[in-house]
Amino acid sequence: MLTPRRIEIFKAIVDEFIKTAEPVGSKTLQQKYHLPYSSATIRNDMQMLEEMGYLEKTHTSSGRVPSTRGYKFYCENLLNESSMDKRMEIAIREAFDAASFNIEEAVQQSCQILSEMTQMTAGAIGPDSSMQKLEHIKLFQIDARNAVCVFITNTGHTETRNFRFEEEIPFSDLETCTDILNKRLRGVPISELPARMQDVRPDLSLAVKRHELLFTAFVKAFVNFASESIYFSGKDKMLYQPEFEDISKLKQLMQMFDDISVWKEMHSSEKAIATTTKKGGTLTWYGDLAIARTKFRVNDTESGELMVVGPSRMDYNMVMNMLQYAARLIEKMYSTGGNDDE
Repeated sequence: MLTPRRIEIFKAIVDEFIKTAEPVGSKTLQQKYHLPYSSATIRNDMQMLEEMGYLEKTHTSSGRVPSTRGYKFYCENLLNESSMDKRMEIAIREAFDAASFNIEEAVQQSCQILSEMTQMTAGAIGPDSSMQKLEHIKLFQIDARNAVCVFITNTGHTETRNFRFEEEIPFSDLETCTDILNKRLRGVPISELPARMQDVRPDLSLAVKRHELLFTAFVKAFVNFASESIYFSGKDKMLYQPEFEDISKLKQLMQMFDDISVWKEMHSSEKAIATTTKKGGTLTWYGDLAIARTKFRVNDTESGELMVVGPSRMDYNMVMNMLQYAARLIEKMYSTGGNDDE
């Protein structure tokens, strides 16, 4: 059974393995964690923890490492999500305050910050826009070849895109094009916008001089808007993790990064073990891989996800606290509409 002493020993083993990536023995526990038990007692308890499935013994050492079941128990019962290192909190907040973002850039910036601070890969799955409908388009001209377009949906969600044209576009063309699209496409589901642009094409060709340039720009923007986006930062960080020194493992992981369905469906895979933390975050183990996730809300019906991908021995306390904090900052930006100035 899991006695308080065994839990204390188990937690020390997990904490030490997270720091060193080296199998943990009884002498290390005595010396570094000052456990008030004899080496024989610690070894016996480690043996029992192994028999219970919480620890594993490696072939190269007499020490133990946590098993996937052990990590799951640790994250369900021993994870401390209530405290975050103030230095990290300030660094994340300062990075957000230091620049002006639209929402898409804020999510990508979050991934870059999380990757740098954890030295692992960080990613995001953007909100699913397939159920939304276009409400309004606003187009702002910066100069003769550059404009900023803002798409607003019926849920209040906004997406901003920069338009850079190969030729100069008169302001009158931008104004006329926007008027036509707002009249013809208002209320159209986001997923149908690229196809519906073909119906609008004749009207644009009659009323707008540079209609082909504008048509192409809007179709491309609608396609990107309609597709659920996934973004990763710091893929190269996995090169420096001992668990992925095997080239075949690393190649498989890099292929996974390019397939959004893998990350959406991983929690339901037969090969995966998943759990939910007390604050609602999700942890999934897939072989040597661990994926920490937390959601950020866009509105009452939509959400996206931030994630950190790394080895099973990641520092779960640090990672989950950072994810939760970054998600709250993104939600704050959504609630205020972000910054549309680019």
